[in-house]
This record gives sequence, structure tokens and C-alpha cells, in this order.
Amino acid sequence: MTIEDFEKIPDGQVFETGVLPDSLDGINMTSSGAELRWVAKKGYGHDWAIYCHLAENSVSWIKQHGDKVQDERNIKRCIPCTDEVFKLYRQ
Repeated sequence: MTIEDFEKIPDGQVFETGVLPDSLDGINMTSSGAELRWVAKKGYGHDWAIYCHLAENSVSWIKQHGDKVQDERNIKRCIPCTDEVFKLYRQ
């Protein structure tokens, strides 16, 4: 994702979701092997974040209660982005 793509996303909007395994090949949160649904959401302060939880949970539930993805590799595995966009990630 480029900064131009990012700036087109309305504030507060979920702009992408997906499912990856909790493993070194997916989103490695605890290495449980379970499928994790991730939700990328743009904030209201020109920032964004990704939240994840078990895939059986809804996008709505995960964006409110999910665990924030913190590792750069995991973030970029979900949303391939430029360094400029990555710097806007809410840590």
C-alpha cells in the first residue's frame, strides 16, 4: 500500500481483513497453529492498526476486542506497505 492508497481510505474504516495461521508462516502471535482472523483499520488521527483473534470471531468483534499486531514482519505480511505508510502504524 502506498501513501496515496492510504489517504483514500476514510477515517475509522476497516479496509482489509484476512485469515492466516498463528505460525512463523502467518501471524506469529503464540505459535498455536490456530487460524487467526486479522482486521486492518484506519484510525482518526492519520494512523492505522491491525487487530487479530481466532478466525471464528467476527470482524466486528475483533476490531473491538482483538489483540494488536505489533511485529513489523507480521504487519507487513497482512498489509504489504511502503515504509512511509508503516511509519503511520499506531504502536
